[in-house]
This record gives sequence, C-alpha cells and structure tokens, in this order.
Amino acid sequence: MRAAQTDPEYLSRLQDYYARWRCIPAYDRLCQVLHLASRSAVGKVLERLRLQGYLERTPDGAWVPARRFFERFMAQQAVQAGDPAVDVGAGLTTVLLDDLLVDTPSRTLLLTVRGDSMSGANIFEGDVVIVERRQAAAPGEIVVALVDGELTVKRLLQDAQGWLLHPENPLFADIRPQGTLELVGVVAGLARRFAKAGA
Repeated sequence: MRAAQTDPEYLSRLQDYYARWRCIPAYDRLCQVLHLASRSAVGKVLERLRLQGYLERTPDGAWVPARRFFERFMAQQAVQAGDPAVDVGAGLTTVLLDDLLVDTPSRTLLLTVRGDSMSGANIFEGDVVIVERRQAAAPGEIVVALVDGELTVKRLLQDAQGWLLHPENPLFADIRPQGTLELVGVVAGLARRFAKAGA
C-alpha cells in the first residue's frame, strides 16, 4: 500500500508541471499529475494549497500560482568551498529569488551579456545581468550604459578627462564617449545557468 502523499509533495508536482508548461492544468489532467483518483480529491488539495498561500483563483475561477508558489528551498548554513560540512538538508528555509536579487521590481531590467570584456568581474557571455534602472551611479560601480548609441556593460570610472567605461579584461580598451553617455542602470546581480552534462 502506497503511503499517503503530503501537501509539499503535491506542491512539488505542481511546481514541476508549471515550470515545463507555464500553467495549472484542468482537473482531469491534475488527477494524473497529482496521482489522485478523483476531481474532488484534487479540489481539496488545491484548496489547502490556496489556504497556505501557494495558489489563488482568478475572478473567473481559474487556478493560478500565488507568490509563495515560487519560493525555493535555501539552506540556512553556507556551503563550504573547502572541507565538507554537515547535512545541507538540515534547517531549510524558503526564499523567493526576487527577494535576493530585486529591490524595486518596477525599476529592474534583465539583460543577456554578449562578449567577454567583463570576464575579470566574473561576468561572462550568456550571463543575465540584473540591472536596477538609475540615472546616476558612483565611480567603481558596474553599469549598463548607452554610449554613442551602443549598449554596453562596463565599470564606470572617472578621471581628470571625465567619465569612462572600463572593461574587466586587459584585451579590451577603455571606452570614452565621443558624444553621449546615458546610464541605463547599475548591475545589482547576475544569473547564470551551467550547461548540463552531456548537452
């Protein structure tokens, strides 16, 4: 006899389905996804997840993810880069990636990096930089700027000749604007997905 599933297990199945298809399916499909025998059993699970803040209903009755649906597990202990530590599963909490990387959603812009002029700052081609849109930045901050009509990510510096954009790769030269330098925003973080083995 199979042990009864728990709400966290149901939630995990829903999260995996949503990650692939970007929707909460209809009840008949949910019976298969959640491994439940009836629509009424599915309805009870969905209602419990709604009460816990993972799901909500639209005015026309459709089920959609709520904010907590996108929480991810985070270990309270930092990972060791040296000797192994204790069990990573001990003391898990949940966090939204937005809470870690985004201060003001309405001013946040994501941009994919092209080229390797910022490799010395550990920003590589294919990375997605998380940019807080601002009209001013301090010298030393990494910024996204529109310089002479070209969009670039560089470190903003200032010297006796004025503002310049400095690459973090010795193979590239500093950029001094010949005309306009318009700040798009300051890089607040980045996201990088490693290639899967065998891909």
